[in-house]
Amino acid sequence: MNEFVRKLFSDFVLALAPMEDVTDTAFRRICKSYGADLVFTEFVAADGLLRCAEKSKKKLVFDESERPIGIQLFGNNKDSIVAAAKIAEEANPDFIDLNFGCPVKKIVDKGGGAALLKDIPKMLDITATVVKSISKPVFVKTRLGWDEKNIVMPQLAEQLQDAGISALTIHGRTKTQMYKGIADWSLIGAVKNNPRITIPVIGNGDVDSPQFALEMKNRYGVDGVMIGRAAIGNPWIFKDIKEYLKFGKLPTSPLIGERIEMVTGHLLSSVNNKGERTAILEMRKHYSTIFRALENFKQFRTKLVSTDTLDETLGVLKEISEYYQKIC
Repeated sequence: MNEFVRKLFSDFVLALAPMEDVTDTAFRRICKSYGADLVFTEFVAADGLLRCAEKSKKKLVFDESERPIGIQLFGNNKDSIVAAAKIAEEANPDFIDLNFGCPVKKIVDKGGGAALLKDIPKMLDITATVVKSISKPVFVKTRLGWDEKNIVMPQLAEQLQDAGISALTIHGRTKTQMYKGIADWSLIGAVKNNPRITIPVIGNGDVDSPQFALEMKNRYGVDGVMIGRAAIGNPWIFKDIKEYLKFGKLPTSPLIGERIEMVTGHLLSSVNNKGERTAILEMRKHYSTIFRALENFKQFRTKLVSTDTLDETLGVLKEISEYYQKIC
């Protein structure tokens, strides 16, 4: 096993899932500060990198404080993905991650993401060629199969390991499930407990509480869990899980001051990285979760999702702070 991978998985790993228009450098740094052990870039289109598309190139940029970090690539053409992996490697991430699990229509319709679950030989060919073409470790993220009639785990895990990957993340749903229903962790466990599997296995799907993370760790022995939607507006989840694993007690919810400080820092960092308009729009998806524990918050949420400038948004955040500090 690669030395970097061995050290990374010497303890139970909490990973932040790659999410488009969410896990940019600003949000990754916040999650790292609250205990995320492993982060990934938003997924990068291989073809976009080869065309030198500005949006794709920007996704390769990360801060040293984000390490260990992987650049996640998707596509459906072997030559394009290999070439993109070489470009991504020049950005000096800790590893390259291949996305064979994204179920979103616009990705699948182009033959990328979970579409490759319908062509396993092609997936394996791409994987093996990328592994041989770069020096960085290669991770893979995928799903149980295309649909319930075509479950490819745990056999696929063995094949990917044989292709040379260093770690595997499995989302416990099929492509057709999207994000509906309940993730099937029994099949993730079957991979982890397969005697042939020697690479680390990260479980993904429905990890939304410290209790669930501990249960999956104890029941299936996974090397880590990946947290996606539950981290949106709630970067504290990583700290909460770590404290629960260590002490067996649930921590108290962050006070209003910490919430305001976190969201302000996130907003300012996003404006610096993406510009005012884009940052303000993308931040809107975080507010409900950040402030969900507050009573009578609806009036402020309406204001937050209606602001058009940084000054307006900061003004509303100041109102929120003053209002709740006064009534608490």
